[in-house]
Formats: sequence, structure tokens, C-alpha cells
Amino acid sequence: MDKKKIRTKLLKLLDHAPPLKEIFLSDESVDIKRNKIRYFLSDTLIATFDDNPAIPPLEWVLARNAVNVFRSVLSNRSERLVGFSLLEYINGLLHKESYDGFEAPDPGFFCELEHLLLGISGKTGIYPEKPPAFKKYKGRKAAKLRSADLSRMARTGKRYMKEYSCGLDKEIARKRSENKTRILKYFKATEFEWEKWTWHTRHIIRDVNTLNDLIQLTEEEFEAVRLAKKNKIPFGITPYYLSLMDKESGRELDYAVRAQVIPSLDYVTKIKRNRDDKQCSMDFMVESDTSPIEGITRRYPNIVILKPIMTCPQICVYCQRNWEIEDVYSRQAALSKEKLDKAIMWIAETPEISEVLITGGDPLLLSNDKLEGMLKKISRIGHVERIRIGTRTPVTLPQRITESLARTINRFHNPGKREVIIMTHFEHPYEITPQSMDAVQKFRRHGMEVYNQLVYTFYNSKKFEASFLRHKLRLTGVTPYYTFNTKGKDETDDYRVPIARLLQEQHEEARLLPGTVRTDEIVFNVPRLGKNYLRASQHHDVISILPDGRRVYEFHPWEKKLSLVDTYVYTDVSIYKYLKRLRAIGENVAEYKTIWHYY
Repeated sequence: MDKKKIRTKLLKLLDHAPPLKEIFLSDESVDIKRNKIRYFLSDTLIATFDDNPAIPPLEWVLARNAVNVFRSVLSNRSERLVGFSLLEYINGLLHKESYDGFEAPDPGFFCELEHLLLGISGKTGIYPEKPPAFKKYKGRKAAKLRSADLSRMARTGKRYMKEYSCGLDKEIARKRSENKTRILKYFKATEFEWEKWTWHTRHIIRDVNTLNDLIQLTEEEFEAVRLAKKNKIPFGITPYYLSLMDKESGRELDYAVRAQVIPSLDYVTKIKRNRDDKQCSMDFMVESDTSPIEGITRRYPNIVILKPIMTCPQICVYCQRNWEIEDVYSRQAALSKEKLDKAIMWIAETPEISEVLITGGDPLLLSNDKLEGMLKKISRIGHVERIRIGTRTPVTLPQRITESLARTINRFHNPGKREVIIMTHFEHPYEITPQSMDAVQKFRRHGMEVYNQLVYTFYNSKKFEASFLRHKLRLTGVTPYYTFNTKGKDETDDYRVPIARLLQEQHEEARLLPGTVRTDEIVFNVPRLGKNYLRASQHHDVISILPDGRRVYEFHPWEKKLSLVDTYVYTDVSIYKYLKRLRAIGENVAEYKTIWHYY
């Protein structure tokens, strides 16, 4: 670590805020510096709210946010929670004779610090120097100029969205038809068999050689699947979902589809390491602490999760419950009749429960008769007013959604008394196909709503990518419901996206679309506690910036005004490294420049 270069770079950054530079360079103690910085930040905040003429219009909002973040980071409480002091770290870089025992600052650290200082000083530079032309006029002329501005914004969004392919495109549909023919030939099957969902479950691709025969794998993909099977890490792909992958290995269009089910080497390595570590719990969401009886999870007052089966037709790499899933389409994964009856009885004896989310695993792997029997028992519970069924089969196995199944489920949809809702997981527009749309419409024709829960990952986080998905989902009959920030499980580092990117996406991309399209709520699912609404800044705080450039957040529990509950400390992924990954796949990261100012 070159001390002179680091110190020079740090001093150059502090030039953005000369009063802070003066404080840091003094020989006073860290505690005195802390108090002086607090006074400086308070004065800055007061000046900002007093309409500081040195700060351009709207920059005051960014200045306020940056000041509040710095104040939060400086607090003794934040330092105790994180086990790290940003103040002492910067002070040490400037004053220590030796950096022995100091972690070298990552380029991401300098980027975070620079943008924080620019924000405090009202110098982010993200706004154009001139206000929009319509501000100079009134009436019709102002309206026409404003309309022209809005049209430019709309064209920008459409320009980005044209870059993405959808499974409804004629050319893509033709390619999928060729894929289907190739897969059927491989398995010596017929078109008639393809339309039977049980044929797909009998022919789930579970080994790397079969997969490599059907699509071209990269060397890393081949090795990752081989190691997954060797170490008994659940892996499987339905023939239908495989048909959504392009035969070539370039991942030019099907990157999000492949990433859903083909694990990375990093994922496989970390899963194996965590399994071997007796001190490591794979139960990231700590469901064991919120499960009053087997098959039940409860985190909220009025809703309960019922898990009748713990397997799926195929396994998503970032699955929340991968620790519970023994294998793909495992025959032993269904809860026994005795245990399921006890779980339903528990719901019946808990009158506060008004809504049941049936998930797993994928409950639509159960037979129609078993589904009907379970739904019949739940529907007899008078205080249950809503039943949600969480399933990815419209995406991974649309053949499962037959008219018979839709009618079976619809029997328990009784408007005015009880509602049945289908919850699904489309992750990318490339997954939307005529077959998945037909599956959705079967439910819709029977009066049932279909909602989508999007997991926001690196593979759907490019500019307007998620917005394009929401736009296409609405056209096929699916309502965007939740967008989840990827959970902080270390085996899914390849998938994780900074919280700031999701906030940016909502404010700058989704916001350009009609309200009927951007109906989803962005959330972070906090272990043990449940969903934290990211859009509401009062529910979370940035409490530190680490030497490797990662932000540390403190999430507040949803019931913080109702009950005394602990907060949750989370270390995010580095914005700098995320942008570096985007650049590596050809993105112009200058178009993401405002990301640093979302907290």
C-alpha cells in the first residue's frame, strides 16, 4: 500500500469540502474532530434549508441527504453496530506513520467518499446548468415546451427498451420452436407429449452431459453443473425452460434465463463451503425462528405461509429456501398428510390469520386432487378471506396450467367472501412466451388475479430492463407486485445489486412509465423480521462506508412503532464493482452516474 499516493488522493478528495479538510489535518483528537465535523454538518444543513445561494436548485435535496448520511456514519452507535469507524480510518490514513494493520482502501472507497463530499457541498453536477425552457413561459407555450420535454423522456425510455428481446417477438418465438423440435428429437418424444406437464417432470435435465448435448455450455457452466451434481447441490431444468435458452453459449440474449438455473462456480464453491462449516446456517431468513409448527412460517399479524411441498420443477440459483430443498422434483418433498392437517388446524385455531400464502417449493407440483383437498380444508376456515398460491410454473412449466387446474382452484375463489390470487416469478422479458401468457390467461378468464414478484439481480438490472419486463407483463395479464432486492446470501454475490441501483431504477426509469405499469413495491426482505420498504427512507439508514467501498445499512423492523424489536445490519455490494461489471458487458456506466446519490 503506497502511503504517499493514498494520502495525496485523500487530500484531493477533501478539497471538495475545505472545512472538513482543515478539521482532518489538525492535530486534535478524534473525538474533538468528530464534534467539529458534526457542527460543520449541522451548519451546512441549516444553510441548505435557508436557501443557500451557493447551491443550485434541487441540489439542496442531495446535500440534505448526504449530510444526513455523514451524520449517521459519524455516530458512536453506528460505529458500535458496524465494528468500524470511518472517522478513525480516514484520520489514520492521513496521520499514521505506518499503515500496518490497516486495510488498504479500495477504489470503491474513494468513489463513495468523493460522491458523499460532492453531495454535502452541493456539487454533484447531475443537473444541467440551465433550467428547462418551459419555465420561462406560461399558458399554451409553456405546455407545448413541457410536452416536448416529456416526449424526449419517453423516447429515451423506448430507445433503451428496444435493446431487449421478449419471448413474444416473432423471431424469438420461431427460435424457441426450433429449440423444442431439437429437444423432442433428443428425447424421441412427440408434440402431444410436450403439452403434458408430467412428461416434462419425467424428463427434467439433471446432469451436465445431457445439458451439454442440448445446448452449448461454456467451460465454467459445464464445471459448475458438474460440481453441483457431485456435491448434491439441487440442480434441474425442465425441457420447456431449456427451450427458452439459445443453443449457442454466448449468452447474448438468454443471459438472464441461463443465470436463473445454471449456477456459477462461485455459487457452487460457497454452497459447499457453507455446508461443510458446522457454524454456518444456510437458513438466511431465519425461518426456524418464525415457524411455530412444521410447514408454517409467520412474520406478520394477519398472514401466514403454508409450505405443503419443498421442491420445484427446477431450482432457481438464488432460491431463498435452497437449504430446505433436497432435490429437484423430489418425491419425498411433500409434507405428510398428518403434518399438513396439523398445519391447517393451527391456522384454524389462530383466528387472527385472514390470509394464507401457499408456497414452498412449488405447490402446483401437487396433483389436482391434493390441491383441491388442501384448498377445501383452508376454505372451510371462516376467518381466512384470501388464499395466495405462489408458483413459478407459468414460467418454468406452463403446461401445468390446464383448464382443469384453473377450474379446480377457481372453485374456492368466491368474490365478496374469499379471494384466490396467483403469485408468480417472471424475472426477464425473455421468459415471457405465448405459452406463459396462455397459462396466465387461464387464471384470468376464471376471475383470478395474477401478480409478479421480481427478484432484482445483476441479470435484469440494466437501464430500463426491469421497466420493459413490467410493461410486457401488464400486456400479458400479470400485475407487478413486489420487486425484491437480492438477499445478502454470500453464495449469491454474483447476483446481488447495490440497493442504490434499485432506488435509481424506481426513480429514474420505472417513474417514466404509467402508474398502471409500475404498481410494484420495492423491498428488502430482512431475516426474521420481514419486508422493509426501500422507497421509504425512514425505514433504513446508511451507517458506514467500509474500506472496500461497500455501504453498511441498518434496516428498521416494520413494527418499530408498535413493538420493541431489534434492527438488522446489512453490508451491501460495492457500487464501484457493480458498475465495473456493467462496463465489462458493454454498458456505458456514465449513464448510471446518479447511482452514488441514492441512499
